[in-house]
Amino acid sequence: MPGVKKHPTAATAMEDQVSGALSVLQNVLSASQTYLKGMLNYTDSFYTPYLLATQYFQQAEALHLSENPPADSVDAYLGLLENNIELMARSLSGSAQMMESYARNEADGFAEALQQSFFEFNPTKLAEFTARQAELLDLVVNVYPKAIDAIEPEYGFHFERGDHILADETDRFLLYRVAPSLPGVKTRSDAKPVLILPPYVLGANILGFLPGEQRSYAHCFSNQGFPTYIRILKEIDTTPALQTMSGEDDALDTQRFCQTILKAHGKQVTLNGYCQGGYNALCNLLSGKLDNLVDAFITCVSPMDGTHSKGLARFLARLPQRFNDLDYGTKTLPNGNQVADGKLMGWVYKLKSIEQEIPAAAFYRDLMMFARQKNGDPQISKTAAALNYWLQNERNDLPLEITRISFASYNTPITADGTLPVRLFGGKLNLKRLKEKNIPWLICYGTHDDLVEKETALAPLDHVDAEVTPFPKGHVAIATSWSSPQSACALHTRFGEGNYRGPVRYHMDLDGALDEAKHQAANASQPQPIAPAQPEAGSAAPKPAKKTAAARKTTPRKAPGADKKPPKAALAAKKKPKPKAKATPVKTKKTAASRAKATKPASPRRGSKPK
Repeated sequence: MPGVKKHPTAATAMEDQVSGALSVLQNVLSASQTYLKGMLNYTDSFYTPYLLATQYFQQAEALHLSENPPADSVDAYLGLLENNIELMARSLSGSAQMMESYARNEADGFAEALQQSFFEFNPTKLAEFTARQAELLDLVVNVYPKAIDAIEPEYGFHFERGDHILADETDRFLLYRVAPSLPGVKTRSDAKPVLILPPYVLGANILGFLPGEQRSYAHCFSNQGFPTYIRILKEIDTTPALQTMSGEDDALDTQRFCQTILKAHGKQVTLNGYCQGGYNALCNLLSGKLDNLVDAFITCVSPMDGTHSKGLARFLARLPQRFNDLDYGTKTLPNGNQVADGKLMGWVYKLKSIEQEIPAAAFYRDLMMFARQKNGDPQISKTAAALNYWLQNERNDLPLEITRISFASYNTPITADGTLPVRLFGGKLNLKRLKEKNIPWLICYGTHDDLVEKETALAPLDHVDAEVTPFPKGHVAIATSWSSPQSACALHTRFGEGNYRGPVRYHMDLDGALDEAKHQAANASQPQPIAPAQPEAGSAAPKPAKKTAAARKTTPRKAPGADKKPPKAALAAKKKPKPKAKATPVKTKKTAASRAKATKPASPRRGSKPK
């Protein structure tokens, strides 16, 4: 009716509905744009190595097509097609699973928002839900990459700052002594030193993860006061000696560094290899070049026999033999030297686990990381940022000969007598040499490591004895999660049902044993008081030796009645001198027998055996 005013609540409700609907639309549009940008970014990071692989494949096939019969080429290409179809099926399955997991995580909120919108005509919760999705997508696509870049000053060793001492160098490597990250901790120069060999492909900085947060494998040793050394690769692009390095060069450079460390500290080295560095360290030990320089060995998540790998070995087994060749990953540098492309090597590991590494699966995995935080204020942890910085930036090219060593370990098993599929200096490398040299070995592995599985890391146990320590989680957890001194499996402690020793605890015990042996040797070299000899069973106990005059003076003994005065007659008799005639013959007429009898000791001399 004219002149009747509308109820103010109705107008307000209408405005709220329109405003809410517009907010929903705006959030959906914003989220859609961010989603597309994120998928493009994740796809780009995955398919850039694919384009490199395509280029190397064309270069290699230009030679192989002319060298192989057409029928063999057809069979090889059909096998490659079958392998690619299998990878596509696995990638689709992995993507679908991750999308399903995210949908289930958000389903309750979405259903509640729809219910309010349809039955109460109130889009408030739907606006809140879409705003949350837009915020999560913005975190993954825009905020997260900035946090990853921002962690760079805190991540890794940063040798360029000069905090760590450059102890030695060769044409290929630099040897640094890692300074403690805790204030007040000083390196004990007389303690047992440790030399860490990082992996070639993944770089050394993963072992200096976040020193400021006390999450660093190398600093776990140095913060205990141990002389901690790490071998660092020089820049391969500008170091021709590294580009053409062989396994023998690796062993000789390690030998030199161990000599430098032994000279500085006077104790043999504990050699510690992480991941691929463990296998190279093993080859160096078995070559004999480190004899009398290294007396203990530690490996962490190291692939000792890649043929035991369930993931990578399966991937290589499905690949046609023709394409299982280093030619398909070799890069030629401007100076003509050839190296293995590190980015492509890392991409191969992604193909092995393509269910988790395909772009869509990786994108939703990161989205889930923030979606699980229900406190309304998702946080980006430094650990997650540093891990992603490592994954995005730490991929190094490899010397071709070093790559061939790893390639052999994944394609040829250790023989029944313990011989590795690698030769150095023209000789065989047999695991039993460690037992001959009495070198103790600690093998650490990850129980959920899908890169170097348990069977791959523990393969040497078929041939030699070693102490084994399992760590929860995956491939880099020892260097990240468990490198924190407050963690449940801290490296300097014993942990787990088996009372397992972490690598730092193992090294601490080795150092303690050396100090104890040194202390016992020092005590043994000191002159000890000689205890009186014990009489033989059944023989009479020897009489104690008479005290000397000096001893009698210092410890006078009083006879009974010595305190009483003697009678006068006794005093007079005492003063009366003895006849000289009687005393003289006693001294002059002693026989030899009587003299011998007089000089015979009443008891055996100290230290002699009673007769």
